[in-house]
Amino acid sequence: MNMAERNRTQGFTLMELMVSMALGLLVMAAMASLFKIGMNSTILVEQRTEAQEEMRVGMDLMVKDLSLAGAGLPSGGVQLPTGTGNNGLSKFGCDQSGTCHVVNDTYPANGSSTNYMYGIIPGYENGVEDGASIKAAPSPAINDSVTVVYADYNFPLSDYTAQFSTASGTAVSLSIPTSSTGPYPPLINSAGGIQVGDIIMITGGGITAVGEVTNLSASGTGGTASAAGALDFANTDPLNLNQSGAALGNLAQVAAATGVNTNVASITRLYVVTYYLSTTATADYAGAPQSVRLMRQVNGLTPVPVADNIINLQFAYDTYNSSVTPAVLDASEANPIGVGESPNNIQKIDLVVMGQSINNWGNKSQNLYLATDVSASNMSFRNSY
Repeated sequence: MNMAERNRTQGFTLMELMVSMALGLLVMAAMASLFKIGMNSTILVEQRTEAQEEMRVGMDLMVKDLSLAGAGLPSGGVQLPTGTGNNGLSKFGCDQSGTCHVVNDTYPANGSSTNYMYGIIPGYENGVEDGASIKAAPSPAINDSVTVVYADYNFPLSDYTAQFSTASGTAVSLSIPTSSTGPYPPLINSAGGIQVGDIIMITGGGITAVGEVTNLSASGTGGTASAAGALDFANTDPLNLNQSGAALGNLAQVAAATGVNTNVASITRLYVVTYYLSTTATADYAGAPQSVRLMRQVNGLTPVPVADNIINLQFAYDTYNSSVTPAVLDASEANPIGVGESPNNIQKIDLVVMGQSINNWGNKSQNLYLATDVSASNMSFRNSY
């Protein structure tokens, strides 16, 4: 009897072991589920943060440029080469290699006058380089570009005395005014200075025109009265701005009004900034997802990436319709040029950006929208809506 009692207290029955193991597995499964939920939440937060950071970087830069639209331009914009002798429309969104990064990359008309530079140029449904399709963009996949034009006052080009050295307007000489006592400007080719491909606006004799720099040289010492330089505006420039043979809207017309070796009224660098999307497919394996970037292209220079994984870019414009009396506001107009309205009457720009986080080749990626609006204070302003 004593031996039987001891045997009953030395271990567990098979049923007890099975129940214990089942309970243990349930506890472990619950812990694994909680761990998985925690990891998924962490990944979700990281993805949203990643997408928001990319969108905000791009949004902040676009807002800055859009808010400056039209600053420093003559009221209503600038006439580009036109009339007898012109060789086609001028371009934007193109670099020195001759590559143009958006479709419909020529300047629009202003009434009956073609080839006109506005402070804002809407790019309805032409926002992807080469007209490519972005697979992740929401259907219907509408992507826009926008081009903004404003004067750059950071580099003190206006501190130089500028004179046309050729009657055709293809060359301009620069020097420090003899009356200047300083501080003197840096050399034109110093850091942040003029580059080949930059767009220069020159006013003289009551006429304003722009040209693309095709060559430049500097002499003397920057920051002293000996600083001097020269800018060339040869024909066949990539942006087709330097059309010296055109009857109107070119630097030759300004040179004829001011004369050779005579000071012009003003000389300023313009920024013509185009935002668009560029997409490529990764080659790691067949069917790899697209890599999409928001690009910023300035004047005739090489475009630079601003933000990654921006899959949708859309603009709408609040535009005063001056074709009716009294003028009325057409709010959130997606394509003002297409419906016959002038970009000069744009009051406000509505901007929507969609970003996508990338994780594990796009699996479980997060798509987020970011929207804002920008008042174009240098454009045509009205005191009421």
